[in-house]
Amino acid sequence: MASLGDDVFVLSGQQVLVYDAETFTLKRHITVTGLGNNSLGLAACGRHKCIYVSDRGHYSVHRADLGGSSAVKSWSVANDPRGLSVNNAHNLVVACCTANKLQEYTTHGILVREIILQAGVTSPWHAVQLSSGHYVVSQCKSPGVVAIVGIDGQGRCTYGQSQTADVGEIQCPRSLAVTKNDHILIADPFGGRILSVNSSLSSMRELALPVDGELQEPLGLCLDESRSRLYVGERFGTCRLLVFDVAL
Repeated sequence: MASLGDDVFVLSGQQVLVYDAETFTLKRHITVTGLGNNSLGLAACGRHKCIYVSDRGHYSVHRADLGGSSAVKSWSVANDPRGLSVNNAHNLVVACCTANKLQEYTTHGILVREIILQAGVTSPWHAVQLSSGHYVVSQCKSPGVVAIVGIDGQGRCTYGQSQTADVGEIQCPRSLAVTKNDHILIADPFGGRILSVNSSLSSMRELALPVDGELQEPLGLCLDESRSRLYVGERFGTCRLLVFDVAL
């Protein structure tokens, strides 16, 4: 999922549902022509007024304009594209899991940089750039690992198992969100929780979120700091979209 201004975007099959951020009512839907049935990444860009969707089945990314045009642009990427994010240069960053690399593209689909992940950092699910220019990367394996990676692909530090007994190891990290102060939020679906860690990966805690029962495999994260709000998408049970007021 993603948010931009007063809109919240949720991927549903071959469409992106657009909800009002104030009323939580469905405003419209965006049909992404050519999108396959195995899509895991969604990102929005305010600078270029568009959304991006990853397409694992076709090894591609689709760009849909938000300015009233129904045009959808697509381009090929490396194998197994999963999580998407927009970086500090307003370019799209694609985590390509089985290719073991991050790819950065302009909004027109021109490859700017390819970061080949080095030893110890494998199977990237999602990558988000920090203010330092490094990337925090969630790795799709269990037990889970989160790493800080430079643009040379080398790991600067990693976090596997917490030294705080009540947090324990990350079971299988998925989506990430980063605050303006570089605090990192991690969706741990198999652990049924959202974790918060600092940018040096030295201190982790579990967010205490008010929810009926417990989180059901939280997979998607979206942080709207202008509203002090966190969106969490579940992939199990009734597949809820949960909205929390947070202070981070």
